Amino acid sequence: MPKMKTKRAAAKRLKRTASGKLKRHSGWKGHLLEAKQPKRRRKLRKAALISKADEPRLSVLVPYL
Repeated sequence: MPKMKTKRAAAKRLKRTASGKLKRHSGWKGHLLEAKQPKRRRKLRKAALISKADEPRLSVLVPYL
């Protein structure tokens, strides 16, 4: 059986944690930052985990990550 292909767009956006969960960066940090509160901007710096409902669907995209 041939190897599965990784979706490169997903591989650039997702990382695995040590426990095997998928991690992603937050959106809404690209522009119009003056209107966002400093607390909100600080919070957007941190990476977030993929929700449990979406993890099986996204794990298929990055089988070797």
